[in-house]
Order: sequence, then C-alpha cells, then structure tokens
Amino acid sequence: MASLFTTKTISSTSFITIFLILNIAFPSFISSQSSLCRNSCGDVPIEYPFSIDAGCGSPYFRHIFSCSDSGKLELRTPSGRYPVVNISYSDSHILVSDPFMWKCNDGHDFRPTRPFSLDTSTHLTLSTQNNYLFFNCSEEKVIVSPKPSFCERFPDKCDSSCDSASYLCRHLPDCPFGLGGRVACCSYYPKATESLRLMLQYCTSYTSVYWRNVGALRPYDQVPEYGIRINYDIPITTSCLQCQEYSNGGGTCGFDTRSQNFTCLCEKGNVTTYCTDHQDYHHHRSIKAIAVTATGVSFAGAIGIGAGIWYIKKLRATAPVTCGVQSNENRFF
Repeated sequence: MASLFTTKTISSTSFITIFLILNIAFPSFISSQSSLCRNSCGDVPIEYPFSIDAGCGSPYFRHIFSCSDSGKLELRTPSGRYPVVNISYSDSHILVSDPFMWKCNDGHDFRPTRPFSLDTSTHLTLSTQNNYLFFNCSEEKVIVSPKPSFCERFPDKCDSSCDSASYLCRHLPDCPFGLGGRVACCSYYPKATESLRLMLQYCTSYTSVYWRNVGALRPYDQVPEYGIRINYDIPITTSCLQCQEYSNGGGTCGFDTRSQNFTCLCEKGNVTTYCTDHQDYHHHRSIKAIAVTATGVSFAGAIGIGAGIWYIKKLRATAPVTCGVQSNENRFF
C-alpha cells in the first residue's frame, strides 16, 4: 500500500511538471501568432503606416524606428538617432528632440552640435513649421540682417539672409529674460542639409523651434516649443483599407519581408486580401521574424519536454518510499 501511494504521488507530480513545461514553452508560440505587431513603444502609440516589428506597417517606413527594452522610441536618420516625443496620426507628423541642440537652460553653454538630416528616399519631410535659430554667427561669412515680420511665416518669399529681428530670438521658449546682449541670435530656414551644415561651420550652435497647435477650434492658436517637426505621407492602398475593415475581420496591414508585397496580418494567419477570405490563408513563414520565433520556441519546447520526462523517470527509479509524505529527499521544487 505504501509503494502504491508513493507511485500515485509521483504520477500526479509528473503531470504537474509536464503541464508547467507545456505552459512555458507553447503559449509563447501562440502569443507570437496573435500579437504580431506591437501597438506602442513606451507612451508613444504605433499605428499604420509605422511599425517597430518586421513585416508590420508599410515597407516605405521599414527600419526607421527602434524601440529599446526600456520603451524608448527613436527615429533613425543619416545624422543619428533622435528620441521621439510624439507621433500625430490626425495631423501626420512626428515630433523628435535633439539632445545636442541648444535649449534655454543651457544658458551661454553652446556645445558642439550636429546638423539634422533626413533620408530623401523616405516619405519624410521637414515641416515648414520649424524655425531654426543660430547663435553667434560670423557676420563675415553669414549674411545677418533684419527682415519684415511676414518672413517668419513665409520664408520662401524672402531672401536667404539670417533674420536678426526674428520674433523667436526676442521671445525664446522657456526664456523669460532672453540671452542678453552678449549673444547674437538670428533665424534662418535652411532649404537643404548642406545649407545647415555650412551655417554650423560659421555659427556657435543652433536650435529648432516648432509651432505647436494648442486649439482645435482655432488652428492658428500656436505656441513655440523646442523640437523638430517631421511630416510624413500615408501610403494608403485599397488592399490595406480592405484588410483593416471591421466587417472583413479587422486585420493589420503589413508586408512580406522578402518580396515587400502587401500582406494582411490576421489572428489565424496571413493573407494577401483580408482576414475573412479563408481561401487565401498561408502560413506565417512569409514573415521571417515569425518563422524564427516559431522554430525556436518549438525546438525549445521539445528539449524541455524531453528533459522533463527523463528527469521524472530518474525520480521514479530512485524515489524513497515515504507513504506520500514530502521530504527534502523526494521534493520536486
């Protein structure tokens, strides 16, 4: 009777151990299928056309964002990586900050900076709502002169000199007392990255200020803030609209990582049309990241189960007869 009771105890414990192994190994595979695309990074929402996962979003914006383990979203550009402050999907713009740019709390500490640039092959453009302020420029190399007030809103209608009468130079954000008379400031909107690079050769530093809308009913009610506003185009296609349609299953727009062709990501698999089109399902292998995850988890699960079975057999052979009483000698955990 004692021997039988001990066998039953080991059998029930074996069942629990196998259940735990299965629970650890295989749900990660299931979740990798049902949550292909993350919808946020930290506090910043991630929606179409952007993504932080392979095969999600639009291929036009592939690899432009990186999301760290701590939830820090950064924009990749030829000039470096920049923290993303916000993404607006209603007004189609990205707001980034540049830690190297001057801010009011830096005072007279004008540290070396880098010229911001964008990849011209992407669907990203610098917003005309950005104003660039340059400090202590050499007047022998840079044309510094006052301009009429309308030039700040319509820089294309004015000459290319750096405006020393800029409103922002006199009303710097977060600087109620300004910079004083010892620092020269002028405003200039460079039309190309090379122009910005040349300006920084002859100026101590610079900063970017954009005009943020603060009233939905009053679109011209704006306040200046430090940062760089980047506009983007949304490549909407009929296929994507059909995929996202709730009556069609409410899929997520994505693409094949090898062919770059459109793919509708659904809970049951990937299709080239929409989720309720059951004749068009194909395996998740069309996305490399998912294939690697599935293979790795399946392999890890097989090893885990094999090790668990071997361990249980070993315990059955060596377990002392204790009439079901757990001791330090027959303890599993």
